[in-house]
Amino acid sequence: MKLRIGMFFGGLFGSLGILIFLLAFGSDYWLLATEVKKCSSNQADHEKEIVPVTFHHEGFFWRCWFEGFKGDSARSTQSFWFKNQSPSKNCTHAYLSPFPIDRDSHNSSSTYESAVIYRGFWTIFMLLGVATILAAGFLIICAAPFAHQILYKVGGIFFISAGIWFSLVVVMYVIWVQAMADLENYINFHKKDCPYFIVYVHYGWSFILASTGIFFALIAGMLFLLVGRTIQIHSNQTQSS
Repeated sequence: MKLRIGMFFGGLFGSLGILIFLLAFGSDYWLLATEVKKCSSNQADHEKEIVPVTFHHEGFFWRCWFEGFKGDSARSTQSFWFKNQSPSKNCTHAYLSPFPIDRDSHNSSSTYESAVIYRGFWTIFMLLGVATILAAGFLIICAAPFAHQILYKVGGIFFISAGIWFSLVVVMYVIWVQAMADLENYINFHKKDCPYFIVYVHYGWSFILASTGIFFALIAGMLFLLVGRTIQIHSNQTQSS
């Protein structure tokens, strides 16, 4: 009975972990940024609504942006919901792209090159995490019909490994945004033409999904290791008797 409960919850948490990681991997909302292009401090209250704003969101595959105007909630993430986005949205490949730095104006900087290398390692860890958790799911599916203790153990190790890979992905992303993306120089560069230019940055729901999936992957891995160990004990007891 306890073995079946372990299998059930292991399968439940493992399925949730796989689904969440795939959603985080495939969606383009790891980072949300709002550029407010306010170039004068002498605007009346009724003019604040027409301040041009550029909304950015980016993930593993795509970096997208669309134009808008400043409303009452420039710092909020409501403008990034699908129903609030502009129909004319521009997107470009986000591979090895340090967001939100403009490639053309920063190609020669050492900061840009360091960010590209760092983003490359982040990309590798992301791919390893996705591949590992898919392999873990495949191993558990193969183990279930035969109650194979070795496959359960290996699948559990793969789930834990995927959780560790995605933990590194999340931590590296935080470091990348805070230290490597060079937002301060990006803002100062635009302030030359627009003195009150400002950028608001938020972590998006893809980032939150990945953080949540780590918990499910680690719990599923520990449960499947326990299931494999329990099956081994029962098998040894059956053989000795």
